[in-house]
Amino acid sequence: MTRIRYCIALLLLPALIGCATHADQLVKVRSFYQAGDLAAAEHLLDEELKKNKSDADVLKLERAMVRLAAGKPKETEQILREVRDRFDELDKPTAGETAWSMFSDDNRRSYAGEDYEKVLIRSMLALSNLMTDGDDAVAYAHQINAKQHEIIAAATHKDVDKDGENPKLSYKQVALGPYIHGMLREETHVDYADAARAYQQVVYFEPQFRTGHWDLERARNGHHSQRGHGALYVFALVGRGPYKVETLETPSTAALLIADVVLKSQNKYSLPTSVAPVKVPKVVAMRNDVDNVLVSIGPQQAGRTETITDVGRMAAEQYEAVYPQVVARAVVRRLVKRGVVEGAKLATGVDDRNALNLLFEAAELAWGAAEAADTRCWGLLPDKIQVCRIELPAGEHAISLAPAQGQRTIGTAEQTTVRIADGGNTYVLVNFPDRKLVGKVLVSR
Repeated sequence: MTRIRYCIALLLLPALIGCATHADQLVKVRSFYQAGDLAAAEHLLDEELKKNKSDADVLKLERAMVRLAAGKPKETEQILREVRDRFDELDKPTAGETAWSMFSDDNRRSYAGEDYEKVLIRSMLALSNLMTDGDDAVAYAHQINAKQHEIIAAATHKDVDKDGENPKLSYKQVALGPYIHGMLREETHVDYADAARAYQQVVYFEPQFRTGHWDLERARNGHHSQRGHGALYVFALVGRGPYKVETLETPSTAALLIADVVLKSQNKYSLPTSVAPVKVPKVVAMRNDVDNVLVSIGPQQAGRTETITDVGRMAAEQYEAVYPQVVARAVVRRLVKRGVVEGAKLATGVDDRNALNLLFEAAELAWGAAEAADTRCWGLLPDKIQVCRIELPAGEHAISLAPAQGQRTIGTAEQTTVRIADGGNTYVLVNFPDRKLVGKVLVSR
């Protein structure tokens, strides 16, 4: 009877693990969002939130992007603050969650966000706040790089690579934070030295961002704008951003070495000479037609947005740096399951010559096959965050914003009106995941 109970338990384990991945569930949400049907996208997110309470945090990130595109930056800010604080709480998973994930898959762990997502939450908070009162934009801008420094400094011994180095040291710093700081300090017409220091960081973090050099020179000269003029900043969320897919990965030498360190720390399992491919999530980038936004003032072309933060590149590079750890965790999980099956066989007196051995082997195969890679991610991020600064006379101006590829316009232009204050900044935010605007053109108060 004991043998039968063990066999039944092993055979039922795969049934406890869901088959549908997060990527599968969000295909329609992404499609509706990128097509501009925000109501349908939000409806699907509401349905998912009702069914998947454990994924509430990452689903709220998608909701935040829908609300921002819909012209509700204040609501967006509230949602992002909530998820930011929640992710901070989840930075260290509980022992129970970690253990349970070893017997199922990483979907059983609370999702605490990828490193790039934690940084980009602060970025989107800063942009959302600029569209309302802007009172907290400087604080959010400081949090962008502060969080990245915190992530790098908090790396543990489990994060090191085969050479004992912290792979997160390779993370590229985000220029958006110091850019916003410099932009707001410059507007005071007093803190030019502070603005210049911020722009110096921008130039260092993003040397290809040409506008940064002009900003630095302007701040050093103590000049915001000529008398009777102000500055228009057009921020653009351009292209469809990165997301995760499930892939079958043959463990690399680096991943196996990390797995070996973890296994030795548990003193229970040993690393075999070879390990079969494992299911893991992989960050992939989308191919995009739109790569900038043409800004026109009245009938005249006035400038094009330029990339201040390459979200797709940031996500891919950061994830690649820690990818051996992701694979190593899957390898450890595979070996833990193997150890459980071998332990069950030993406890029930089943060996390779016993007829029940095939049942145990089949259960182990089914257990492994039922795993799903953790493809949870912030799927509605843009591919790039861009900006264009234009100095204009004080007063009202009709502006046009058109998606473009290089120097060629490839979509319908959107029109809006902005009011420029003498010596002040005005902000516009647009979202072009593809050739048409999604949602509204947001203009700061």
